[in-house]
Amino acid sequence: MKEEANNIFTIYDEILQQSDKEELLKQRAQCIWMTGLSGSGKTTIAKVLERELHAKGFLTQLLDGDNVRHGLNNNLSFSDADRRENIRRIAEVNKLFNHCGIITINCFVSPTLAIRQMAREIVGDDRFVEVFVDTPLEICEKRDVKGLYKKARRGEIKDFTGIDAPFEAPEAPHVQLKTANKSPQQSAKELLEYIIPKIKIS
Repeated sequence: MKEEANNIFTIYDEILQQSDKEELLKQRAQCIWMTGLSGSGKTTIAKVLERELHAKGFLTQLLDGDNVRHGLNNNLSFSDADRRENIRRIAEVNKLFNHCGIITINCFVSPTLAIRQMAREIVGDDRFVEVFVDTPLEICEKRDVKGLYKKARRGEIKDFTGIDAPFEAPEAPHVQLKTANKSPQQSAKELLEYIIPKIKIS
């Protein structure tokens, strides 16, 4: 493996840079990383946010856990090692999109501090916006849109975050969306107000 690595020659310094792409698109690329329990509303809020950004002329790419698992990461299981690899690959994809000047919106449980820190380090601290979709477990479980909590309670799904696997809440997220008494539109608007100054080029 080490010998193979010695035969890799990158050309990062020879290709168009991120600043060139951002100038073309008239926007600053950011990785918006939405974390929270299953059923917290990450994807619903992200879809509203994406449409709002699109309407304002920003180019985005929404990355959702189920979609990524269906395609790019369909060879990964839900073991600890594969869950980490899942997030590592997603972060690398974010880095590529950001290099193209594109704003990425991510919807992944990514339950531990360590796994999110890994993503942050890959993407780059100056491009990584951590958003905690803070929805109480009882509300997530009541929604249970995918029926996953019921399966977890019956023991059909093992190590399910929030039931028999922990969720480590972000210690200092850039944005904390308390969704219990808000509509997805209200949460998306709150997030949009934070994002716009970061992606807008005067």
